[in-house]
Amino acid sequence: MVSCAQKVTESGHASYYGDKFEGRKTASGEKYKASRLTAAHRTLPFGTTVKVKNLDNGKVVKVVVNDRGPFVSGRIIDVSGKAANQLEMKNTGTAKVEIKYKKPKRNK
Repeated sequence: MVSCAQKVTESGHASYYGDKFEGRKTASGEKYKASRLTAAHRTLPFGTTVKVKNLDNGKVVKVVVNDRGPFVSGRIIDVSGKAANQLEMKNTGTAKVEIKYKKPKRNK
């Protein structure tokens, strides 16, 4: 039997939200807080948990998608300030990452 909840892996670049976004509404309606482990992804459903791994240093963090983006070519995810700190990517602003998540189940 094949499961609908298959794990998906993507590679690309991550960036992080700057301080200017603090308190602004995200696409899900939540307010952005740099102190939370959240992220923006172009297509994943809000509430999806994504494991993000910095390929340069091996640091890993789990974030929850609550916004849309990034809108810069070549970037696959934008992470919160807290997530960027844990990935040790705040000084560089971007990082080469691998993201993993379970493929959303299809509604019947």
